[in-house]
Amino acid sequence: MSQSSYRHIIRMFGTDLDGNRKLFHALCGIKGIGQRFAHVVIKKANLDPNLRLGFIKDPDVKKLEEIIKNPSNFDIPTWMLNRQADIVKGTNDHVLAANLQLVWKSDVDRMKRTRSYRGIRHHLGLKVRGQRTRTTGRGGAVVGVHRKDLKAVKKT
Repeated sequence: MSQSSYRHIIRMFGTDLDGNRKLFHALCGIKGIGQRFAHVVIKKANLDPNLRLGFIKDPDVKKLEEIIKNPSNFDIPTWMLNRQADIVKGTNDHVLAANLQLVWKSDVDRMKRTRSYRGIRHHLGLKVRGQRTRTTGRGGAVVGVHRKDLKAVKKT
């Protein structure tokens, strides 16, 4: 391809992607698309993963966008989607970019509202996924015990 067809920045799903990066790594730059999903999308679009994103033509970019928007239409298995059996819609979707943040926030708010265990942990600002909290996850600047304070307590 000639240098004139090269684009330095390509905008997909509200994200500016660097045209100098390889297609696989550039797709991973979109929030909500991981390495596995990017590989599958590239394979379904019949593109070379080592090709630089800046050299891809407009029809191929549209095809990539269409596959990412509607993965179920292109035989991508449901277990690869990041929003399976959505509680509100009841569908299998793949959520991207700004919508991903909105969906995550609404999920956390729903957990808080229903007072589930995870919701209570989110509300209190504690670890949610079973991590230990004996020594980590403390708020404030001081983590240890001050010896001066201990000596003052012993004297009184």
